Parts: sequence; C-alpha cells; structure tokens
Amino acid sequence: MLRYIWLILLILSTRKGYQRLNVLLVYPEFPKTFWSYEKILELVNRKVLLPPLGLVTVAAILPQDWNFKLVDVNIRPVSDQEWLWADLVIMSAMIVQKDDIVRQINLAKRHGKPVAVGGPYPSSTPEELVAAGADYLILDEGEITLPLFVEAWQRGETGGRFSSDGVKPDVSTTPIPRYDLLELSAYDSMSVQFSRGCPFQCEFCDIIVLYGRKPRTKTPDQLIGELNCLFDIGWRGGVFMVDDNFIGNKRNVKRMLTVLEQWQKVHGYPFRFDTEASLDLADDQELIDQMLACNFAAVFMGIETPDTDSLAATMKFQNTRSPLLESVDRVTRSGLRVIAGFIIGFDGEKEGAGQRIVAFSEAAAIPTTTFAMLQALPHTALWHRLEKEGRLIDKVGNINQTTLMNFVPTRPVEDIAKEYVEAFCQLYEPHRYLDRVHRYFLKLGPPRVRSAFKLPERAVVRALLIVCWRQGLKRSTRWAFWHHLFHILWANPKVAEQYLAVCAHNEHFMDYRDIVRLQIENQLAAYGHQQAQARQALIDRPRIENATVTSP
Repeated sequence: MLRYIWLILLILSTRKGYQRLNVLLVYPEFPKTFWSYEKILELVNRKVLLPPLGLVTVAAILPQDWNFKLVDVNIRPVSDQEWLWADLVIMSAMIVQKDDIVRQINLAKRHGKPVAVGGPYPSSTPEELVAAGADYLILDEGEITLPLFVEAWQRGETGGRFSSDGVKPDVSTTPIPRYDLLELSAYDSMSVQFSRGCPFQCEFCDIIVLYGRKPRTKTPDQLIGELNCLFDIGWRGGVFMVDDNFIGNKRNVKRMLTVLEQWQKVHGYPFRFDTEASLDLADDQELIDQMLACNFAAVFMGIETPDTDSLAATMKFQNTRSPLLESVDRVTRSGLRVIAGFIIGFDGEKEGAGQRIVAFSEAAAIPTTTFAMLQALPHTALWHRLEKEGRLIDKVGNINQTTLMNFVPTRPVEDIAKEYVEAFCQLYEPHRYLDRVHRYFLKLGPPRVRSAFKLPERAVVRALLIVCWRQGLKRSTRWAFWHHLFHILWANPKVAEQYLAVCAHNEHFMDYRDIVRLQIENQLAAYGHQQAQARQALIDRPRIENATVTSP
C-alpha cells in the first residue's frame, strides 16, 4: 500500500504545472515622504509605519501549496540567498515607489528570475513596467487577475498581461491575508481593509479609477476573521483600516461596527483603529459614536482647500455642503482626532492659497496636515482633461510632497511652489506646531473606551524621555512644551497619551520641511533653466531659419 501511495505522489509531482513553487514577494522602498515618519519610528525602535497589505493578500489568493517568502525592502534588502531560492518574484507598488520597483526588477533579472508585477502603479502605467523588464503584468484587482496568471504559469507561458477588463470583484470572497509572512516587530501598525471604492467623483482622485464609485465591502465576519488572525499571532496596538473612504457604504460599515464593538469588548480592546473618511462623517453622529465605541482614535480627511471655488471646480462637492471649520470641530469634540489633507495648485486658484491653508489649519488647530502640490495621476478625470488641453508635462506624476506639479497650472508654477514651501515650513515651525497641538487637544473629546492596562514598552519610555529632553530642555520650545503638557494633564488628562505622541511627530516634520524646501527649490531651479532654454530656442529659431533660407 505504501508503495502505491508513493507512486501516486511521484506521478503528481511530475505532472506539468504541479510543483511546490518558491515565490518571493518583494515590496519596493518608499522615498522619504510625509508619511515615512522615519525619525519617529527610530524613537520607538520600528522600521516601517505599515505593512504591505496588498502583497500578503496576494499570497492568500495564490495556491497555498506554493512556498512564500516576503521581503519588505523598507526593512531590509533582499539577500542573495533569497534571490537564489526564488522560482518566481512578485512585486506590488504604488506610484510613489516607482523608482525602486524598477531597481528591484533589475536585481531580479540580474539573478535570472521571472518577475510578475501588480498594484496601483503597474495597473495605471503598465507600459513602464514592461520597459523595466517585468514578464507578467497582473493588473487591476487580484481576485480576478491572479487566477488568470496562475493558469498561464501552469501552462508554461513565460509572460503575459492579465486584466479584469473593468470588472470589479466581490471582495466578500477575499481570503484572510497571510499576516504570518510579515516581520511583525518591524511595523508600527497593522493594516486591514473593509471596503474598496468611493461614491464621490473628485476630479484628481485615482481611487475611483482603480476601484470604482460603488463601494464594495467585506462581510463583518470576514473582517473579524482577519482581526482574529492578528490577535492569534500576537499583535496588539494600532490597526489602520486602509479603506480610501471608510464610510463610502454607511449601511454596511454600521453593521460591521456593531459586530466589531462586541469583539473589542470581549477581547479587552486589543486594537486601536485609525482610518480615512470623507468629511461628511461629521454629519452622522451615530456613525462617529459607533467608531469611538470600537476604539477608533484618528481619521484622515481630505479637506484639500478652504477655497470653495476650487472645491467646486475639482468636483469635491461633499466638502461644500457644511462649513469646513464646523465639520472638523464636530468630529474633534466627539473624540476623533482629525488628520487633514491639503492641496495647492487647483485651476483658477487665487494668489495666497498657501496662506489660506495655514490660516484654516490654525483656526481649526489641526496638528497634522499633509500638504502637497496638485498632481494629475494617470487616467483620472483631471489627467484626461489636461491631456486634451495639452497641459500635461509628465503623464505619470508623483504623490510625494517634494515634487513639482506634472502639468502647466493656471498661475505661475514658481508662485505656487513658493507659497507651498512657505506654508509647509510655517505649519511645522516648532513653536507654532506645539501651540496648535495644545489648542487641539484641549478640545478633543476623551476616549470612550479603556484598553486593558499594560506596562509601556521600554522603547516607548525611551522615546518619551528623548522627546522631553529635546522639546522640553534642549530647544527653545522648552517653556511652551512644559506649560502645554501640564495644562493638558490638568484640563483634559484622558488625551495625554495621544497628546505626547503627536508632540513627538514634529521630530519628523522639522527635518522633513527642510527636505521639502531643498528639493522643491532645486526642481524650481532646473525648471527655470529649462524655461530659459526654451525661450532662447524661440528667439534663435527665426535667425536660424533665415540663415538657412539665404545660404547659397
């Protein structure tokens, strides 16, 4: 009997396409950005803010009898032994990672490995990845295109392009991500996803291009299964709900939150959630209360600009229905910390937009504000309009905060860049930042739930001491730091832990504002030189043409 079993296994193992394939998942490096937080992560002995949720989901969709290893290049480079081990290399990247994914493809090809790529960047501009040497393009959403790729691989095909042709998958069938592949100790937070897509139609946004305007959600039990997995492998602490608009389908999210609230209670609130949501969250107090009952702490909101004309022009109508300051204040006083996103450079924008963003941030006292010059991302409504108007400079663009606009704006790019740099530097000037944090946390509503007590990690205690030393003793902020801290401890003590964490964030922003200034000024200088050359070419053209005509 054993001989027959062995023979069957031997036959199966030699069948075409049947093998225990070694798959190396590689996540390219991010450049230094607003979100890289490297100075803060150093303080708490972490390497990266968030894990590559897309790649661990890919690993869950692929055949589970394949062998997987995952290397996040933001933690460490791929070793020679890992390149040798791999039969196939799969990479995923966002546009901001475009430089390093090309470098990783080159490394893989140097080791003679076939490469498959997917994710937002390859799906938006697949031709660039073909030029870089990728063999397989697994575009769009993997629930549809990964099985197509597997079939092609098992047929022995050495390349291919796999697209969903506009079909959006039912995410209620998506398996639990392979969190076991992650180096957990390197990350500050974990990631889960409940929904994809957004119902709005902002002209500059690529989310509706990639995932559609009809938000699709997982089931509550599905999400709980993912949280159980994280809990079972020992994760405790922050979990980022990576939905691009968490409240895109309010009915389903409320159903999920009802289940999540009970799960958190039973497990002693092991996770603290952050997410992204549209500003109309402020109009739904029931939803805010549910989020707080589940231990949500912060929410990123794309405010974009306080200029209502610009909001209407870019079709961000949901931000024009209620006064912006009142909406931010309502969410804040309820107990959710708002992180605001701003953009400068909209068509028709009037002079002084940068200072109006600073004034709004100060009035709302929002501590953390992401800020960038507008980019026309591939295949967005803005991209198509600008291409038709002949105003696109770079058809890919970039969403880094150190990049000039990739199109010709309606006012001088030099003026926009100058306003942007000045505003960014003002927002993160240490005294102004501490003052804003202080005013914000005085009005922030206290947490609605209390996690089980645990002693702080040694790295966290060390980080606190370093922040107190730098901001409370070493720098000129010393008086303001201690005054504001003691005032918070007296007036709103339940938010003190969050308050100190947000104070620590300026360790990153102080350095990053210098990076923004330097890189933008260098790009402006290069842009000015190119413009001067173009003007000189226009001046020289008639003389050259005349010389050509009159020459014998």
